[in-house]
Amino acid sequence: MKIILSLVVAVSTVTGFAQKSNTQKPNIILLFADDISARELPIYKSDVWSPPSGGNTTDLQYRASTPVLDKMANEGCYISSAWAAVVCSPSRAMMMTGRYAHLHKWWDNKHIGKFTNEKGKLTTYNLYSSSANTIGTIAKKGGYASMWAGKTQMRNAEIEKFDFDEGVFTPGESTSLNTENPFTDFELAEQKNDGKKTLINRNNGQAVSSYAQSSWYWRPHVMLMNQPKTKEKFQWWPNTAESKKQYGNSTYGPDVELDFILDFMERKTKENRPFFVYHTSHLGHDAMDFLNPSEKNKWPGTPIVKWDGTKYNRTQPNVTGEKGVYDTHGTVTGPGIHNHVNYLDYQVSLYLKKMKELKIENNTIFIFCADNGTSGYGKNSPDVQKGCHVPFIVYAPGMKMTKKGKQEVLVNISDVLPTIAEITGVTLPKDYEINGESLVPFLTTNKKTHRDWLYAYSGPMQLIRGNTVLKDGRNKWYDVSKNPTDLISFPQITDWSKATAEQRQEKAKLEAILPRFNKFAEAPNGPLSAKDQLKIDEMEKNNATKKGPKKGNKKNKEDGGEE
Repeated sequence: MKIILSLVVAVSTVTGFAQKSNTQKPNIILLFADDISARELPIYKSDVWSPPSGGNTTDLQYRASTPVLDKMANEGCYISSAWAAVVCSPSRAMMMTGRYAHLHKWWDNKHIGKFTNEKGKLTTYNLYSSSANTIGTIAKKGGYASMWAGKTQMRNAEIEKFDFDEGVFTPGESTSLNTENPFTDFELAEQKNDGKKTLINRNNGQAVSSYAQSSWYWRPHVMLMNQPKTKEKFQWWPNTAESKKQYGNSTYGPDVELDFILDFMERKTKENRPFFVYHTSHLGHDAMDFLNPSEKNKWPGTPIVKWDGTKYNRTQPNVTGEKGVYDTHGTVTGPGIHNHVNYLDYQVSLYLKKMKELKIENNTIFIFCADNGTSGYGKNSPDVQKGCHVPFIVYAPGMKMTKKGKQEVLVNISDVLPTIAEITGVTLPKDYEINGESLVPFLTTNKKTHRDWLYAYSGPMQLIRGNTVLKDGRNKWYDVSKNPTDLISFPQITDWSKATAEQRQEKAKLEAILPRFNKFAEAPNGPLSAKDQLKIDEMEKNNATKKGPKKGNKKNKEDGGEE
């Protein structure tokens, strides 16, 4: 589905997003949460959600509470059927480029295409090489100040080449700063003993069964990029006498990210410059619970926050101890993704508070969504829409939005980039393929629908759905003309003679679309030199003679966990 953005008109008159009393381009905040299915947000009214151990539950104590996001969804709008890819890397590639894997070659976490770079080296096909127009580049072309905060997961690419002005990254791995973090040993690292690799918790020296990771929650690894008042492009945080004094066991990574974001928003507002925040929070992702290393908690606890009916009250964390033995003194929640979603809601309240304080709430667009389904339920699943059905909320108070509340339309994560392009007034080249469609016409006019079909992928598997039928990655077809109460139990269609004429017609239409994107077997990589093509061919030939990989959840450092 190729679209061309050809409108070069003032944003205030074309998009309908500019504040009536202010012709400055609107600020944009994109909060991209991690591993959170739509069903985890109460606004989607699922009667099933995820318990702390993963899986399914109807126990209300494990249902998240999101009064702020609920209000935003009702006063703004939220999408009933929004799709991402089924797992992290390809979904983030889709978000960053507005394109599908036939172009950027990030098929799934285990199948990321290769290419021969400008130095003649065979390496991962990074997104700024496959796609000249990433969202950071779009913001820059539109005259926006930009910040990227949180998770990167860009496969060892040079982060600075994504064109963001500033960054605060957790965890702080980067090819640009290959030094060990001097501030924290909350890390699981591989060690070799007698030729065997063992994963060790560096904090207490114990062997663990998990995946290699640096902490992004408690006592986090934090790297700064291009922060003011410093000449260093990259540096570890804490980086000042005051921050070093405050840093410790009670330091919570998501708080650090947001502190830097809110400071960035304030500085750019004072400079009278529109800003774009790309907040790729880790909240929602499972992780090692360094405060309770023997408990095997799937989702570590967060600082305690309580909603009093009008605002959140947060308990200041007080974590004491060392070497794997810690006391939280009742200031940290128990484990569970519901607590992560609750904390996201609290953070969104801080965004709104800051917007009001800066008097920019009527000229700021806020988008909340997630990269794939919940771990232990949908993440990496090609079944029905378990892996790809995510929440999607658009909130723009004071703007000329014509849509409010629940919208029974189809939206894809790839739609975000062309939406941002239109809002920022950036026109993409006519010969540059974009697979997303701008949401601006739907959100600001009387247009009743957005797009006719959704697409997702996982390696060679393709998923596609329209308004009445869905094909999952296992080539099973479902009737999606009505939404089940758990958002997933659609009736399977096995006898097409009993399907409606509309469903048969839509099935034929969707099947005709798939070949265009089905390039996994014939074109899995980017441009290769003749030498590297021979190398790839030889590797594939050798792999074909070996036994295939075992099924199951292989641990992957790039994903930060299960695939």
